[in-house]
Amino acid sequence: MKDVMIYKDYIGSVHYSTEDEVFCGKIEGINDLISFEGNSVAELKSAFEEAVEDYLELCNINDKEPEKMYKGSFNVRIRPELHKRAAQRALLEGKSLNQYVEEAIEQYSEKGRG
Repeated sequence: MKDVMIYKDYIGSVHYSTEDEVFCGKIEGINDLISFEGNSVAELKSAFEEAVEDYLELCNINDKEPEKMYKGSFNVRIRPELHKRAAQRALLEGKSLNQYVEEAIEQYSEKGRG
């Protein structure tokens, strides 16, 4: 994992601003821009958790879905050789390339979950 915090299944990206000498971040995977900051890791963590709680409360008040909606399709650019190998492997397994890629992403994304 790189420069992220997790709270209630929300991910906060984290950066350090040398100009302002402060840790800052934003909540990822939502339709709004919600940022947070702190002068220490403890302050940053507290600010992130507070930002998530405030955002969820605001969404509840406004009857708004907090998470960004994903449509389930996206374009991926890969090396032609990898595309060929994946297409051939999918064919050998009797699957479409979409099915093959979806299964691969599902398997890979489940690795870190415990």
